Amino acid sequence: MELSNLKPAAGSKHSDSFRRGRGHASGNGKTAGKGHKGQKARSGAPRAGFEGGQMPLYRRLPKRGFTNRNSKTIVGINVSALERFDNDTVVTVETLIEAGIVKNPRDGVKILGNGELTKKLTVKADAVSEGAKAKIEAVGGTCEVI
Repeated sequence: MELSNLKPAAGSKHSDSFRRGRGHASGNGKTAGKGHKGQKARSGAPRAGFEGGQMPLYRRLPKRGFTNRNSKTIVGINVSALERFDNDTVVTVETLIEAGIVKNPRDGVKILGNGELTKKLTVKADAVSEGAKAKIEAVGGTCEVI
């Protein structure tokens, strides 16, 4: 048994699309599944997360930090990862995704200078560091910022 093939026991799941409060014969008449009396049986029951007037959890917890709306998430790729491409290949964001080096390019891909490169490549990326540019051009390749 694996998590991927778990399912509820036969007959244990019920549809939620039936009409409530339509008489005894429907199996959900009279109190319509709300039990007898109490705040939750009435119309206008409190919203989810309401704690009866007690200071709710989302207000008891402190606010922490700050999220800059203008920040960008740049994916960094080292020069050593480009070693798997053949000589004279044009390396773009699309080819990096196809090769499995980048899964989600987010706001851009930057080539960083960690590692060694032995192949001549044409690299087209959103950004290239100075060290990476030097290593790519030292082998005879070219860098182009898109």
